Amino acid sequence: MGYPVAMSIAPTGSTQVIIGLSAVIVSVQNAEPKVFIVRGAQNALATGAQTPHEDGDALPFGPFDPQHHATIEAGLRSWVSEQTPLKPGYVEQLYTFGNRGRYAGQKAEDARVVSVGYLALTHHDDSLPTAPQSGDKVFWGDWYDYFPWEDWRQGRPKIIGTVIESGLKRWIAEGDGREDKTHRRARADLCFALNGAEWDEEKVLERYELLYEARLVYESVRDKGLKVDYVLAPGRSMLYDHRRILATAMGRLRGKLKYRPVVFELVPAEFTLLQLQKTVEAIAGHALHKQNFRRLVEGGGLVEEITGKKSAAAGGRPAALFRFRRDVVYERPAPGVKLSAAGGE
Repeated sequence: MGYPVAMSIAPTGSTQVIIGLSAVIVSVQNAEPKVFIVRGAQNALATGAQTPHEDGDALPFGPFDPQHHATIEAGLRSWVSEQTPLKPGYVEQLYTFGNRGRYAGQKAEDARVVSVGYLALTHHDDSLPTAPQSGDKVFWGDWYDYFPWEDWRQGRPKIIGTVIESGLKRWIAEGDGREDKTHRRARADLCFALNGAEWDEEKVLERYELLYEARLVYESVRDKGLKVDYVLAPGRSMLYDHRRILATAMGRLRGKLKYRPVVFELVPAEFTLLQLQKTVEAIAGHALHKQNFRRLVEGGGLVEEITGKKSAAAGGRPAALFRFRRDVVYERPAPGVKLSAAGGE
């Protein structure tokens, strides 16, 4: 697999602007959310970035070439095709990331890297490894390996109480005066459901940015060249600001589940209701009330049962098979899946 060399396409005074295209490609396998990962920093070395973690995890990435790419999305699909064996169906633009110093260790501002992030959904490819092994250059990574505090399917993650909460208390205490400390405490409570606040599964980016500001994730320590004597929040790091791009995609997809039928891009054409529920739970990060979920997807006209077909369940009772009822997109303005938590009404 070849890696692209970033190209300058828009000089601005003495600073060149490099437009890169980053893809967050998501699938679900065995009820676990996966993101496609490539290893290596070759695709960014032309920007002058220097990093001691050149073999670290990154998202598929390549520069936009206006001479060969008819559109930005076409460029994105071209790089995905070159760097991966995948052909995603659903693709949407996420955000444009252009902050100064996005590439850790960049010695000069002679080139500003602006990255256009995309979210892509696809069915899982069983031919690729699902856990990184020594020497693997591409694999499906579990997105909760990068964001372990986001997985509430078995209840509140222990690391929030054992590591993150204490780290945030340190950060709050470092605030400049009472007003700043109060503001920091409010942010911490809102993001991590502390002191009686409710958990909002969509605030993935806000939580990551708070941990970055509080110097609790590796990227923050790396980017600022710090040495710390406290425990960082667990979670695999990524090259450059790719974990921030992934956080943006996770929050966007969690929100989109509620008003667009995007979950059906992640399941086979024929599925059981349990498969569908487990897929939604994997993305949302929390368990759902089984009966409420089934009532919502069936009563809301999202699915239709396939007459006479059952799943080939191994060692269990075959379950009815369903498919997505595509006409629902014309009948309802927001045909998504309501996320009624387990135990709720």
